[in-house]
Amino acid sequence: MSLLEIDIARDAHPVDVIEHVAHANDWAYERSCDDEIGISVAGSWTDYHVSFSWMEDFEALHLACAFDIKVPENRVLEVMRLLSLINEQMLFGHFDLWEQEGAVMFRQTLLLAGGAEPTSAQVEVLLSSALEACECYFQAFQLVVWSGCSARQALSSVLFETAGTA
Repeated sequence: MSLLEIDIARDAHPVDVIEHVAHANDWAYERSCDDEIGISVAGSWTDYHVSFSWMEDFEALHLACAFDIKVPENRVLEVMRLLSLINEQMLFGHFDLWEQEGAVMFRQTLLLAGGAEPTSAQVEVLLSSALEACECYFQAFQLVVWSGCSARQALSSVLFETAGTA
């Protein structure tokens, strides 16, 4: 028998845990089906649309966080350069460009192999780390898309270190 054929019984559906966390934090959410839930979260720069999907075949909880930036065709190459520079710095998760929609999104996956159950703390950390990454780099995407900055200029503009006190 292959290891992939082992049937694991879970105490709760992983998306149920996310729904509980969203409800406990008074976040607006919509559960479109058993395996998916969407959460709307207000950030400092924009509203984020976070989707969690349970991928049974991989025993993985996938997070995709999109924000309202549409990349025009003439800025795709520079946004791809920016994605590459940002992703080099990421320890967890990565940014992607969905070219058909011109949408930038952050993606990350929590593996729950062997019947592991997600905890509320894991879900909150997964979501907060995604939002932190989006908040950190959102302005760089804006600079590349709307101001015509190069990827390097945009990234250096948002990652500068402050010194002293005000």
